[in-house]
Amino acid sequence: MKNLYLIGFMGAGKSTIARALAKKCPSKRIEMDQLIEEQQGMAITDIFAAHGENYFRDLETELLRSFSESTGYVVSCGGGSVLRDENAALMKENGCIVFLRATPETIYERVKDSTNRPILNGNMNVEYIRELMEKRRPRYEAVADICVDTDGKDVDAISEEILKAVEDRS
Repeated sequence: MKNLYLIGFMGAGKSTIARALAKKCPSKRIEMDQLIEEQQGMAITDIFAAHGENYFRDLETELLRSFSESTGYVVSCGGGSVLRDENAALMKENGCIVFLRATPETIYERVKDSTNRPILNGNMNVEYIRELMEKRRPRYEAVADICVDTDGKDVDAISEEILKAVEDRS
């Protein structure tokens, strides 16, 4: 199986769905943010504070490059990882990009108690989330091979929808 790259805004369900898909397929799961934290020995918020967003985006690119020749992975990507053309190209080369969508209200409900979202720190409200989502949405849609709405669906339904869509594409 080619790699499955789950993209979308923070709180869209990438980690949860990646876990479910890795069990169903079965495949190996990569949690990009978690792996970067382990490699750097610091939290994403600390990486942003110490080195800035560009440094973090460089780490994402290096990580994607490190397994770009491998297959059989379900990858939960960082929310901004596809903003770079190189990252999107690496994902397209050996995988299928799945855009998980949710409304700003759903995103807010899922992330409102989180403190490890550096992009939202100090801006934890539906309006800011909507604005940032609208900026990113065209990019997510442009690079996605498959788009799946997650609002009001359980993990199993979303996973099955993704697997069917991937199968239909092959």
